[in-house]
Amino acid sequence: MAEITDRQDEPPAREEKRPRLGWLRAFLRKGNGNGDSSLRESLEEVIEEHDDAHRSLTAEERHMLGNILKFGELRVDDVMVPRADVVAVDEQATLDEVLRLYRDSAHSRMPVFRDTLDDPVGMVHLKDVLAFLAPLESETAAPRPPFSLRAIRRDVLFVPPSMPTIDLLVKMQATRIHLALVIDEYGGTYGLVSIEDLVEEIVGDIEDEHDVDSGPSLVKREDGTIDADARCDIDDLEEMIGIRLVDEENEDDIDTLGGLVFSLLGRVPIRGELVRHPAGLEFEVKDADPRRIKRMRIHLPPAAGEAAPVPKAEG
Repeated sequence: MAEITDRQDEPPAREEKRPRLGWLRAFLRKGNGNGDSSLRESLEEVIEEHDDAHRSLTAEERHMLGNILKFGELRVDDVMVPRADVVAVDEQATLDEVLRLYRDSAHSRMPVFRDTLDDPVGMVHLKDVLAFLAPLESETAAPRPPFSLRAIRRDVLFVPPSMPTIDLLVKMQATRIHLALVIDEYGGTYGLVSIEDLVEEIVGDIEDEHDVDSGPSLVKREDGTIDADARCDIDDLEEMIGIRLVDEENEDDIDTLGGLVFSLLGRVPIRGELVRHPAGLEFEVKDADPRRIKRMRIHLPPAAGEAAPVPKAEG
């Protein structure tokens, strides 16, 4: 601990400050003086020019700046939590039920619905529930009314799937409402977006002491098969095995392995079902419910050039 303190006491080296300030000045000059180029193009130019300067950008800096440039191209449905994974609470839930949901989900905000998730009425914040549990300020204070989510629920934003993420971030900052429900064209709940989901698109995954590392989505087994989370991106599997699984016409319609298996079969498969891909792969459904696939095991075809050897002819 003393070693860390010593480093903090030392004044920052000037050699490290100058490139940072020079990079910032160059960016401001380009952003203000170049009327023909957009601010985005100016930033890209400065990043490239800075690689040849005194100090190259670190991998983390380049990654974050790249994410900022991509952030403006994303839509709400690119970053949302899908409906199947939304943790919500019924308006009639008791205090024990609400506390149990908070314990199991480790969320601080949850949507509140009436009867079904397609009829949301707001959200509940953990702070408001804890405030209800706090002791009264004085013994003479009036007794607290019975617990009711209607009394403590807060407003929630309703946004369309096509809304740009940067517009949603600005709206969350302006309204101070950090939870949005994504509503489809029929008025049903399509997904959920929190301000953490938006920030993570720029700085990367944000995990706290309550987050559990679920491990990699794709795990190779000794027998050559692959265990996969159905929510894993198709691109990750294609990169791992070197086989293209979706043609260009459909690559914008299917993102996950679960969606790929669903499209091959035309329905949600049952547990234990084996679904064959035209490329020779077989998807064995290991865990599923009536609404979605959860986990699967992928059986790969024999690799090119590794076919069974032809036996030698006698003589």
